[in-house]
Amino acid sequence: MNMSAIFIRRPVATTLLMAGILIFGLLSYTLLPLNDMPNVEYPYIIVIGEMSGADPETMATSVAKPLEKQISGIAGIKSLKSTNKQGRTMVMIEFELDRDIDGAALDVQSAISQAYSRMPDTMTEQPRFIKINPDSLPVLQIALTSRSLTPQELTQYAETYISQRLSMVNGVSKTEVRGAKRFAVRVQLDPALMVARDVSMDEISAAVQDANVTLPTGTLDGQTRIRNIKASGEMRTAEEFGRIIVAWRNGAPVRMEDVALVEDGVEDTKQASWVSGENGVIVQVTRQPGGNTVQVVRDILDILPSIDESLPPSIQMAVMEDSSIPIQDSVDEVQFTLILTIFLVIAVIYLFLHDVRATVIPSLAVPLSIVATYAFMFAAGFSLDNLSLMALILVVGFVVDDAIVMLENIVRHREMGKSAWQAAMDGSGEVGFTIMSMTISLAAVFIPLLFMPGVAGRMFVEFAAVIIIAVSVSLFIAISLTPMLSAKFLTDASVHVKDSRFRAAMENAFNRLLRGYETSLHFVMRHRFATFAASLGLIAATGVLAAHMPTGFFPAMDGGRIRITTRAEESISFTALAEAQRGLHPIIAADPAVDSYLSTVGGGTRGETNSGNITVRLKPIKERDHIDVVINRLRAALGDNPTLNVYVQNADSRGAGGSGGQYTYTLVGTDSADLYPAAQKLEKALKGTASVRDVGTDLQLMNPTIRLDIDRDKAGMLGITLRQIENALYSAFGTRQISTIYTDVSDYTVKLEVLPDLQDSASVLSSIYLRSDRGALVPLDTLVTYRNEAGPLTVNHQGQFPAVNVSFNISPGYAMGDAMRDVEDTAETILPDTVTGSFTGTAQDFQSSVVSMILLIIVALVLIYIVLGILYESFIHPITILSGLPSAGFGAMLLLWIFNLELDMMAFVGIIMLIGIVKKNAIMVLDFSLEAERKEHLAPEEAVIKGCLVRFRPILMTTLAAVMGALPLAIGMGATGADMRRPIGICVAGGLIFSQIVTLYITPVYYVYLDHFGNWTTRKLRRILRGSLAEAPDTEG
Repeated sequence: MNMSAIFIRRPVATTLLMAGILIFGLLSYTLLPLNDMPNVEYPYIIVIGEMSGADPETMATSVAKPLEKQISGIAGIKSLKSTNKQGRTMVMIEFELDRDIDGAALDVQSAISQAYSRMPDTMTEQPRFIKINPDSLPVLQIALTSRSLTPQELTQYAETYISQRLSMVNGVSKTEVRGAKRFAVRVQLDPALMVARDVSMDEISAAVQDANVTLPTGTLDGQTRIRNIKASGEMRTAEEFGRIIVAWRNGAPVRMEDVALVEDGVEDTKQASWVSGENGVIVQVTRQPGGNTVQVVRDILDILPSIDESLPPSIQMAVMEDSSIPIQDSVDEVQFTLILTIFLVIAVIYLFLHDVRATVIPSLAVPLSIVATYAFMFAAGFSLDNLSLMALILVVGFVVDDAIVMLENIVRHREMGKSAWQAAMDGSGEVGFTIMSMTISLAAVFIPLLFMPGVAGRMFVEFAAVIIIAVSVSLFIAISLTPMLSAKFLTDASVHVKDSRFRAAMENAFNRLLRGYETSLHFVMRHRFATFAASLGLIAATGVLAAHMPTGFFPAMDGGRIRITTRAEESISFTALAEAQRGLHPIIAADPAVDSYLSTVGGGTRGETNSGNITVRLKPIKERDHIDVVINRLRAALGDNPTLNVYVQNADSRGAGGSGGQYTYTLVGTDSADLYPAAQKLEKALKGTASVRDVGTDLQLMNPTIRLDIDRDKAGMLGITLRQIENALYSAFGTRQISTIYTDVSDYTVKLEVLPDLQDSASVLSSIYLRSDRGALVPLDTLVTYRNEAGPLTVNHQGQFPAVNVSFNISPGYAMGDAMRDVEDTAETILPDTVTGSFTGTAQDFQSSVVSMILLIIVALVLIYIVLGILYESFIHPITILSGLPSAGFGAMLLLWIFNLELDMMAFVGIIMLIGIVKKNAIMVLDFSLEAERKEHLAPEEAVIKGCLVRFRPILMTTLAAVMGALPLAIGMGATGADMRRPIGICVAGGLIFSQIVTLYITPVYYVYLDHFGNWTTRKLRRILRGSLAEAPDTEG
């Protein structure tokens, strides 16, 4: 059956069908969102609980434990771990990929509500949770700085004038002000004045709460009118709070200002932010899931001028980071590469066909296949991103293969003297099955990628789907449009070389190449055994090379962002930490590659008291060195700081360890007495390991702690409860929130604490007094004794057991796989039996992805064998087709090794692509050889030699077209994202070039040997069956 016949007979219908595909595809292209990477819903949820003033151990026992117990009962949890720091708990939940994240979020919220009832009363707010996914990262950051306004005023403008307006832009999910100095009234107590006026902590707190009230006061409902009642119970300024009467002593009022300094301040005094060295705040904008990043940012930038006009002249507003710029640059570069690739492929076709008309016919398959793919991408909810566009670039080289094979065969029939219409009918009918076999087996290669596990697998779903769609569309175009156009426009001039020196020269060159191949092929066929043995040696060499290849995860892109993490000793004060971090600013600003930077200390999600973060935005890549060079330069410049340990890494690298390293090895034990020393020994050993650097742990045990021992009997005798004691300590030193101020635009807090100047020494404890049940003031130091000791700055749990995270980076010149192997070997020799270690985060994803990729390659080979076996109704012929795959793998890895690149996930995908591409050559040869054996009764040797020679032109054309499709990726064309695209391009180009040379000789050898083996097996089975039938009567007898 000739599938192309209906299209050849109905050219108008075929033309209109292609026009419809073109129109709908172009329309879909305009509607596709532009993003950096595919929209992937990560199965992570983080629960955050805060209790001001609580130490890490208290947070672990009173906040983390109730949460962990309730959350652990939720279905589908893969891992559960928590980090507890001063006043903050973070519980990190990773779910299985098949768990619906929205349903999981509802279960987490229910668990939080149940756990909250078991938490201390001082936990004023219920813990909250956030879902972690790429959409939660800000797409735009706007900096506000001012040299005349206070931080509180700057924050007010950021929250009311900018944040609220931007949140109403279409496509915006939320806005957040980073580094905000929110207004608060701070009541700073003087214990000496309180004692002198006979006032206690409880009275202070109660007086504020009673004086600042916002309660419903009702209405007067008369016979003719209704009137609302409004009482002036609200306070808004420090002056009003200062006039509060705390108590009456000797007939005179004791006001708040008599015993405390009451001032307008900020809610969090332990955080600071700088924008390129100046005090400022950042407005972060997050887009809605699945939104168009470029369009959202464009809409925001359109309204920024009007917002800027409404701000005071003293405020400078500037875009600090625009995520749409690298996305748009990357998309533009990939689209340019796509167009360039199309022209290169068309040039290859013209080089072999020497005629414009003959070149145009198969070339139309490229734009039509790609444009039609846009329509399917839009219907599937995909976006134009680095992976989908890279898939389109790669398919350019082989969506044209089907049309080339179709056209070349029609031209061959045309050269026999047939008419254009008859040549199209005969030629298309002859290779229809071949083209279908090539396309189906190619699409089958990528089916396993659709089921690849892990987050990396989800990212490749879109990549694989785009390729499957494109090659499927190309099959349809090859059997419809190409033969129809050939029947109408393939003239005599298109198939006969004449009146053109260029065309004659090219044809003569090809004929000389063909004669050379014919001579060498006959030589190889005369020495088949040596060739077969060499192929087995090549298989062994491929295995050896694969075993020694350095392995990695995803190549880091040069996105122009650097993340710097700073860490000081545990006892450092906030003032000293901020001053030390400010000392880094001139060094960073002096680097010629730095455009701007955002520096923060304190606050944020992590909540460390001894660390800070700096995000550095580099100049455009054309104006600076590569990001790795800049990182090494900054690491050297910042490395000698006497106060801070500084860790510098690429912000676009996957993963971030807790101590500044990118990768994490987690230790878990049942007893911290065994766990903590083991972690310290492992850290020390890894610092002497050459393959890793920036080694650190989140184990910080030297946090200065004052341990209070309460004399319970004495407290009871004096009429003081333990709750009073801890409440007094919390009010004095916990920055306690005692009231809320409500305004028209927002709400603000009232904070209570002892004067900061008095908190330098533990002697301040002796000035704290408590009211007994007899009415007398009792000094705290008569009820407690205290001692100085060291405690943990963080307390970590994994699976509800104590844990320590060891983080590290990979040293230059070492592969990720080698470094991880060294870490495991070192841990195995150091860790006791009571402590276990495993990689988590990015390192764990890498381990599972490598195993998954190897399994996927095996599954792809098995799947192709099954598909080819079904298509050819043979157990033997699929082996012939697959015989050239080891040479492709060897060529791909050899070129990676030459260019000093790792065998990472992108390279693995390139090898999977090679499996689908390389077998096309063998399919073309096999189809012709089998047909020659059946119709011309040729011997296998003669049939396969004839098949190789007849199919030599289309094999060269399709291979060169595929190489040209991968070449722009292999040479790293474009700046943004080129590092990620390069490994897959090198794999495809290297594998195709090497396998092209090898398979032209290996395939016919395997064909002959396997044909002989198949015939021998058939004869053997027949003898066995005849023998069984001959013995059957004797057996019955």
